This record gives sequence, structure tokens and C-alpha cells, in this order.
Amino acid sequence: MAERGAEGCPCGLGAAYRDCCGRFHRGEAAAGTAELLMRSRYSAFVKLDAGYLLRSWHPATRPEGLEFEPGLRWEGLEIVRTVDGAVGDTRGVVEFRARYVQDGEPGELHEVSRFVRHDDAWVYVSGRIQA
Repeated sequence: MAERGAEGCPCGLGAAYRDCCGRFHRGEAAAGTAELLMRSRYSAFVKLDAGYLLRSWHPATRPEGLEFEPGLRWEGLEIVRTVDGAVGDTRGVVEFRARYVQDGEPGELHEVSRFVRHDDAWVYVSGRIQA
């Protein structure tokens, strides 16, 4: 649970941002599971942290740069399911729904994301948008 006066983490785990995804964003720790990496990447979208998003993207699929859509605000994350992606695994899948508001209109991104271990760290490989 977030302590009094501490900003809650956008990922939804209930901890203070600085102790949750903030430590990954600052490079003080690495996400131990594919789900934690997914949550930290969602938080990075909320915080507009392109550097972290690019660092946590597999080099084979990483874009050269990343721009954020103006007028888009992320509102919440729901993990639908995970397949593998635990501490001892080399691959994982995380299905999630992320709510947003863009230019005053609510929306939802539903994606199945693939993750792998690369250089001893979880990285995002690709995602498939669900209808």
C-alpha cells in the first residue's frame, strides 16, 4: 500500500511509485518476471519515460525512437492472464487491458504481449492487439 504522501504506482500493485516501478525506471532494479516488466512498461507510458521503454524492448524489435500521442492519458491496467514469464523462465506472455482517455474520449487497449529473457533481463518483444 502506498504510504501517506507517496505517489501510488500506476501499475496497480498498490505500492508507492518510487518503491515499485520507479526503481526499475531509475535502473536500481530489474523486473524479475514478465508481468512485472509489463507493469513497469505501462507505468513508463503513464510517466512518459521513453528511455525506459526503449531500454526494456528487445533490440531485434525495438524502434529507433518513441513518441507519445498528445492528448492521451492512461487511466488503469488490468492483467488478464500470464503464461510462463516467471523467474526461471526464458519466455512469457502477458495479456492485459489498459484504459485510457484521449482527447476526452475513453478507450481501451487490449493486447497480448510477448516477452523473453535477453542478456539476463526480461524484455518486450512484440504485442498483438485484440479486438
